[in-house]
Amino acid sequence: MKIRKGIQLGALLSMVILSSSDMYGQQDPQYTHYMYNTTNINPGYSGTRGVLNVFGMYRTQWVGLDGAPQTANISIDTPLGDNGLSGGINYTNDRIGAMSENNFSVNLAYAVDLNDDFKLSFGLKGTANLLSVDYTKLDIYDPNDPTFGENISNKFNPNVGAGLFLYSDKAYVGVSVPNLLTTDRTTGEEGFELMRQKMHFYLTGGYVFDLNPSLKFKPAVLVKTVSGAPIQVDLTANFLIVDRFTVGAAYRWDASVSGLVGFQVNDGLFIGYSYDADTSKLSKYNSGSHEVFLRFDLFNKYNKVSTARFF
Repeated sequence: MKIRKGIQLGALLSMVILSSSDMYGQQDPQYTHYMYNTTNINPGYSGTRGVLNVFGMYRTQWVGLDGAPQTANISIDTPLGDNGLSGGINYTNDRIGAMSENNFSVNLAYAVDLNDDFKLSFGLKGTANLLSVDYTKLDIYDPNDPTFGENISNKFNPNVGAGLFLYSDKAYVGVSVPNLLTTDRTTGEEGFELMRQKMHFYLTGGYVFDLNPSLKFKPAVLVKTVSGAPIQVDLTANFLIVDRFTVGAAYRWDASVSGLVGFQVNDGLFIGYSYDADTSKLSKYNSGSHEVFLRFDLFNKYNKVSTARFF
């Protein structure tokens, strides 16, 4: 019975997403390890590690719920010389129900020194979105409805975004809007509105406290807001042990609690995992969410890292 209810709920979730012309909910993928995946939401983060940074992540959400979100992301960013310019690219595949989106982004950032400790980076993002919908995966009430008569294959939509990132070796604050343009997705001969992509506003912040020579405390916060949906707040508390092992917990307001672990394999490779336990009404129909990532740091000939960075 539980499995059957999960399938029904997954189908209902897909139908709501695909058939509501006035839906303004949270649309961007969510990440528990947002503090390491910052270029995806803020182009101003590009190049701030001072190295060639390669990041890969996979997230499967609400395991056991039919049609639940699955997200894969890879990003690369690096300084472009020693003049403050940096660049990067992002690719994200986000699947939910009958819908699949591929996002390709290019980031450009410029950082200036504010004082001996802090820098401010200005970033711009250009994005190409390709949307596909396979209506055969849905149990459609009226098979003759022309709205669902033809699948959508790689429907193209461009967008632009911007962000600011203020940082030092121990602290950071970022504000960003990854998609500044509101875009309508239509399908069918009559231009049925499939969905509307709204602006998402992000605020991120974090700090590294040295508790003793072998232990650091790394709190972080992410606030996301979009018109028509409640504000989403993520609070995270990580502890870094002997600069190698990371263990922590997180709370997503009215949504989930999480456990996070990470391991610095060597100077260039960091791996991590998190598990989210759902605290919403959907907890009856899923067994939680999993997220894994790899981060590679390669020294850049223009700007070698002189001090450790912890975010």
